[in-house]
Amino acid sequence: MALGCRARSRAWQFAVLLVASSWGAFACTPPGAGSGAAAPLPASDHPLSGSPAPTFSLSALSGSAASLDAYAGRVVLLDFWATWCDPCKLSFPAYQSLSAKYGDALAVVAISEDDEADGIGAFIRETGATFPIAWDNDKAVAQRYQISGMPTLFIIDKSGLVRFVHSGFRPGDEAQIQAAIDSLM
Repeated sequence: MALGCRARSRAWQFAVLLVASSWGAFACTPPGAGSGAAAPLPASDHPLSGSPAPTFSLSALSGSAASLDAYAGRVVLLDFWATWCDPCKLSFPAYQSLSAKYGDALAVVAISEDDEADGIGAFIRETGATFPIAWDNDKAVAQRYQISGMPTLFIIDKSGLVRFVHSGFRPGDEAQIQAAIDSLM
């Protein structure tokens, strides 16, 4: 009976999150891109699930390079975001906390999908992020990762395989994300 209750509880949580996401409360689509936002996407449903994460190399705003190859052998939290996305503003402090908690064992990298670089610096200062942040000015990296909404988070294991995908962000998601990271450490 307890298992049935747990399954119903998870189904209820998913239904609430799906409805809220469709209202844009927890995930964003670009302005003018239509209605509805990406619902949470289990990695098993994403085309990259279990596959090698596409490589990339972008200039980080700090002047260094943001490259997947630079984090080989580490768990990577790769976040696609935009300055106009309210859930993205909520996610950055959580990702900063995870970065501090795990230290060098976890690489947190954020890739802006903004059309213009204006405002990225202010967003970084406002959210207190110190992890590498890059701008995907031509959206080529997002295309390789098949992003459909903001934010979209990929957790990549130490061997470079995509293990978890999470679209949107709401308070409380940190526990789910931390559990995914813990499972890969």
